[in-house]
Amino acid sequence: MRQAVKQIVVCALALILFCVVSRVTVFRAYTAHIPIHQQPASEQRTAEPRPMLEMESGVARLGKERWRDGFVSVPVYPEKAGWTDLVIYDQNGDEISLHPLRVGRLGTIFDLQTGGFTGDTAVLIAFTVFWLAVSAIMLWHYFQAKGTAYYAYSTIYFAGFSLFALVTGLLMLRVTVAHIARPADYSMFAAYGIINGASKQFMLLTMPAMLVFAVAMAVSNIALLRHQRAQMKNALGLVVSLLLILGEIVGFALFFRDFMGSEWEGRVQNTLENVYATVFAYFECMLMGSVICGLQAARHQPAMDKDFIIILGCWFRRDGTLPPLLKGRVDRALSFWRKQKEQTGKEAILIPSGGQGADESMPEAEAMRRYLLAQGIPENVIRPEMQSKNTYQNMEFSKAIIEEINADGKPVFATTNYHVFRSGVWANQAGLKAEGMGGKTVWWYWPNAFMRECAGLLQKR
Repeated sequence: MRQAVKQIVVCALALILFCVVSRVTVFRAYTAHIPIHQQPASEQRTAEPRPMLEMESGVARLGKERWRDGFVSVPVYPEKAGWTDLVIYDQNGDEISLHPLRVGRLGTIFDLQTGGFTGDTAVLIAFTVFWLAVSAIMLWHYFQAKGTAYYAYSTIYFAGFSLFALVTGLLMLRVTVAHIARPADYSMFAAYGIINGASKQFMLLTMPAMLVFAVAMAVSNIALLRHQRAQMKNALGLVVSLLLILGEIVGFALFFRDFMGSEWEGRVQNTLENVYATVFAYFECMLMGSVICGLQAARHQPAMDKDFIIILGCWFRRDGTLPPLLKGRVDRALSFWRKQKEQTGKEAILIPSGGQGADESMPEAEAMRRYLLAQGIPENVIRPEMQSKNTYQNMEFSKAIIEEINADGKPVFATTNYHVFRSGVWANQAGLKAEGMGGKTVWWYWPNAFMRECAGLLQKR
């Protein structure tokens, strides 16, 4: 994460230097682009209105104007700090357009009519490159995170916020190209709107995908409630779906409601919209990052070179038999164990991990050990861990067993697909460098359980 921050800072400093050099060497004058709407373009050329600069003596001077289709471009060179007006008159002496300009102490000209300033094109290019570079940096670090390094909160940030930076960069690219091609129609105020409302634009552009995701989550959660008891933990996906839909509706109503008020009230309204969009976009990026990382972790296939296979326990039946959820975890470990032995001849040590809960007849590890023996696994390759009460302890206590047998051994853990990424995070925090693999579960259970995992990741629990 620190390396990514350093790279982004270096990129920002390089682009600032680019803006300064461009301002000094290329953009010494400000070019005002003034639309002429009073007459058709053909009549404008015939009438040949003459740009005239009304100013305090020596504040600025005009360069040679260029007439284009619908607007005139005229360079303005600063001479001293002060205020002036650029006024366009027609042949009859009637005022067509007025541009108030201010020359700063450093010779920068500010156009109060369009929001433009000396070197604004270089700044637009720099902003565009910056956001696209941030997206590229984050995506690069995301794809570089492999093996145990993938299980980290920084991976979530890279996955989620690279999308935000990419969308913002593409919006800035569109405005920059439009400003260069048609500067009179796409003023700097359009660019300010994109920069100021980046979160709002991101929220609006991702709204269809979020609504589809929310509906799909609700459908799967309704199916879950039909198969299992109506408990709060079984309704989390439905709650999240409703909150997402409600959040999008509130945002849409806030962004597009008719507003009539003073300038001060308009600023308050704009601030409220941007704060709401920023908070929503933040959690949206975190949710997307968690989903992307969770799905990728669930699909991961570890290399066939492991010395230990940890099996994370969970609830089992009173008679000691394994329910589908726990059976899926053990079967995933068994499948890997057998395939590795077939391909390499290596017999990995199986570590079923899980203590005894208050409502359980034996430790979870013992129930898994019995199942492994029933599947024909030799008892000498099974080393159960029967003290852990949660995933962190699964990893911590299993690590102690691994260090006792072979501290240099390569471990892997097996759990349910939706649980792989967060388990990997806990493994890293316990100091266990282990990759994960996921057992399958029924479709209607997976999304709700996965959403609980995302909530746990966001809470860092």
